[in-house]
Amino acid sequence: MLPFLLVQTRADDAVAADEVRSTTALGGFADGELTPLRLDRLVAAARPSSGGTTDLDWETLLGRHSGVVVGGGPFNSSDPEELKSDLQVAVEAELRRMLDVVLDRDIPFLGACYGVGTLGLHQGATVDGTYGEPAGAAVVRVTEAGRRDPLLAGVAAEFTAFVGHKEAVRLLPPHAEVLVTGESCPVQMFRIGRHQYATQFHPELDLPGLLFRLETYAGHGYYEPAETEELFTRVRAATVTEPQKVLANFRCRYAR
Repeated sequence: MLPFLLVQTRADDAVAADEVRSTTALGGFADGELTPLRLDRLVAAARPSSGGTTDLDWETLLGRHSGVVVGGGPFNSSDPEELKSDLQVAVEAELRRMLDVVLDRDIPFLGACYGVGTLGLHQGATVDGTYGEPAGAAVVRVTEAGRRDPLLAGVAAEFTAFVGHKEAVRLLPPHAEVLVTGESCPVQMFRIGRHQYATQFHPELDLPGLLFRLETYAGHGYYEPAETEELFTRVRAATVTEPQKVLANFRCRYAR
């Protein structure tokens, strides 16, 4: 079987390593079935000599994998360009190059959280801070279109998922299909064409991973410091069993 590519944009080594752990476990990937790619590192290494342009041959790289998973990230795609760091600008340019190949070659793609901004903007969505959600657990619902989608096979019609994001899709292009929705964030999962997906919730994140991220990113605006104890108590009390089925279904459907 060809492995799946996990594209990571997190500079924190410990969080990146935990993302590999949780994605592997929740998706049911066996040894060698998930290839991590630290895109932020590749871009940072290329910046001094080439202004952030890497020599990645995305078409060849993606051709060696069954599909692509993009995890969460520290960047907000909708930030004004003048406020973005050079690293963020360069990472986003590489992700656009990758998505050009993904869409052109119809390569299976699943973007979690940060994937909503990257795939959404690439396809003409409006992404901004209107529907941001604080870190924690949220109840979401599968739409009628979602009930027919193979990535949501076996997923409950209403379920609890881990969320935490400063930006979200406000308006999707006409060719996108909403698969999961929510009260505070209307676009929780969408599909482009037949094989490109993005979720606002985290199918690749388990409770230990979320708690670790909350501790690591304390003070980064995902929650107020005074709410820490209450937030951690609520998160620990949440029953989150359905989102990971999306990731496992992605693996099962597209493994080749």
